[in-house]
Amino acid sequence: MSALPQASGDPLVCDQLGVGLPGRPLLATVHAQLQPGRFTAILGPNGAGKSTLLSMLSGQRTPRSGSVGLSGRPLARIGAPELARLRAVLPQETAVAFDFTVQEVVEMGRFPHRQSPSRQEARIAHDAMEATGVAHLATRGVNTLSGGERARAHLARALAQIWEPLPDGATRWLLLDEPTAALDLAHQHQAMALVRRWAVEQGIGVVAVLHDLNLALRYAHDVVLMGAGRCDVGPAPEILNPAAIARVWGVQCSEVRASDGVAQFLVAAG
Repeated sequence: MSALPQASGDPLVCDQLGVGLPGRPLLATVHAQLQPGRFTAILGPNGAGKSTLLSMLSGQRTPRSGSVGLSGRPLARIGAPELARLRAVLPQETAVAFDFTVQEVVEMGRFPHRQSPSRQEARIAHDAMEATGVAHLATRGVNTLSGGERARAHLARALAQIWEPLPDGATRWLLLDEPTAALDLAHQHQAMALVRRWAVEQGIGVVAVLHDLNLALRYAHDVVLMGAGRCDVGPAPEILNPAAIARVWGVQCSEVRASDGVAQFLVAAG
């Protein structure tokens, strides 16, 4: 098991977790503890099992083998209502069948808390929209938005779901599947900075499937790197290096340093 730095709260434990779809070859075996208070990026080429792994971490898909554990319990034994209070999921596909407004979509994130609403309930949706920059779109139909605006509205919904600490102090988790895919360059960095800040300042565990190595290097504390028959887990600067990138993606790259000292990769034309 990879020895990631410890943080307060309960880790999300992958115990020999078999990643793959039923009837298809096993894609990877993941054995690691994902820590709260840290941002973990899941990286790898297409077909490596990144989204499948995330769906297992969220409890939406049954592992091929092994288990996922949270708070000392297998995820499969945590009931759906409780799980919805512990973690929020932002899937790749966020289509809405009806023309709800942005505010109505964000308020859906509060549904798991309906039996014990917050004293700040009336403000949470607004504050979540402010955090992702869509408060000015609150009355717009979500299906009238651009892809990037819609993605930020759904990120606000996920944030609203885990907006406040839980009464029992349980760790909250934010699981994101390619959250930057529809975003322009500025909003990619704004979104990643936001979720990293939530991890550091609020102790939330953030796990996101990403394709951009440089975003991962800049914002993620840790990386789960899937591909080439392996799964490597550890601090981002240790796992992401030119040799690993050549092995997993088959491309050559060189490392440079941005003006703030963060490592970034330049990929050579293939």
